[in-house]
Amino acid sequence: MSQNTTTNLGEGSIPSLLAKLAVPAVVAQVVNLMYNIVDRIYIGHISGIGASALTGVGLFTPILMLINAFAMLAGSGGAPRAAIYMGKKDNKTAEKIVGNCFSFLVICAVVMTAVFYIAAPQLLVLFGASSVTLTYALEYARIYIMGSIFIVIVLGMNLFITTQGFAKISMLTTVIGAVINIILDPVFIFVFGLGVKGAAIATVISQAVGALWILRFLTGKKTILRLKKENLRLERNIIGPCLGLGISTFVMLSTESILSMSFTSSLAKFGGDLAVGAMTIITSTSQLILMPLQGICQGGQPIISFNYGAKNNERVKKAFFIQLKVCVIFTCISWLIMMLVPQIFAGMFTADKELVKYTAWALRIYMAGIFAMGFQICCQQSFMALGQAKVSLFLACLRKLILLIPLIFILPVFMQDKVFAVFVAEPVSDIIAAAVTTIVFMAKFNGILEKKR
Repeated sequence: MSQNTTTNLGEGSIPSLLAKLAVPAVVAQVVNLMYNIVDRIYIGHISGIGASALTGVGLFTPILMLINAFAMLAGSGGAPRAAIYMGKKDNKTAEKIVGNCFSFLVICAVVMTAVFYIAAPQLLVLFGASSVTLTYALEYARIYIMGSIFIVIVLGMNLFITTQGFAKISMLTTVIGAVINIILDPVFIFVFGLGVKGAAIATVISQAVGALWILRFLTGKKTILRLKKENLRLERNIIGPCLGLGISTFVMLSTESILSMSFTSSLAKFGGDLAVGAMTIITSTSQLILMPLQGICQGGQPIISFNYGAKNNERVKKAFFIQLKVCVIFTCISWLIMMLVPQIFAGMFTADKELVKYTAWALRIYMAGIFAMGFQICCQQSFMALGQAKVSLFLACLRKLILLIPLIFILPVFMQDKVFAVFVAEPVSDIIAAAVTTIVFMAKFNGILEKKR
């Protein structure tokens, strides 16, 4: 792929460009999601222990989200800034951003591996692990944690491939890893009899292959922004603004960890292992909607960022409104499916009839406000693409820290059905946050475009 791919971000049809970038990005996000979903599907069908093992693995979610959060702190902040500098024809600074972000990711991975490996037993108990589920949770967690360096490289650095316009290469990163994971999972889990450990080993191997693929591309001849040794030394004026911009995504994902802990601890208290097991399935199902949304916005981000840097405001506006339309249509269709046939998604993860029935009931409640997330994610991610770190951070905090987490603990005090109260906190916060985010974005959009840059 040539330099023309990136240059064309400032030319040609916006719908066509969005399709070329967003479709591979959506595929990449969905396939990336398959890492954890495939693990959980296989684990949920392990004879005799499936339901308990699935619940145990679900308890690892807060740690998983923290690992993802640190990966995206550099990636989601660095990629838009690199695109903005490319729009300004300053590829030298853009390459410094790539190198600094890579070094930051490696440092984070080393620290997280040490801390989470040692603290895993205590954390899992804090998250709601019972004597039955702790064993499975710990077996999966420690192996996954040992592969943290591969996971952060895949999540963080793949965005720098997408932001250059190489959407298909970015997509292949996750496709290759996911296919390997799908093949290795049943081999390690059932053929070798490793159970939950086998699922974790398969995931780490597949992520390692994805990381090597990314590094080979970013140091090769096809890339526009190359990962160079001289750019690996951290510079405050380079990495600082990237982290400042990425902080909102970091908050979104790290608070997802707090959110997951809040849900599991409350559900363990009011509904026991059955409710926690249902939440494990619900978390994976909700990602089937949220990850494609992230992919759509990742496809739009290079177009918005590049044209913002090039001061082409009309193309920025057109890209945003097309992206918004696609996101809203997608979430409305998703909402309808969840309301009509939630049992299909529950049945994917377990053959336990009681758990399927319980999860189907809970899914309808939890997903009742998912139609609003098209507005929420599109507007918030567009703030990121425009380099608006502070407002994006506030909106990231609004939905989870200000609304959802408090509601998880407040609503059960006033409602008779405690488990229903915990689940209904999600749609209430989704709708309120989406309304506020959309109003704020529309109020600020023109002013951002008119600023000197």
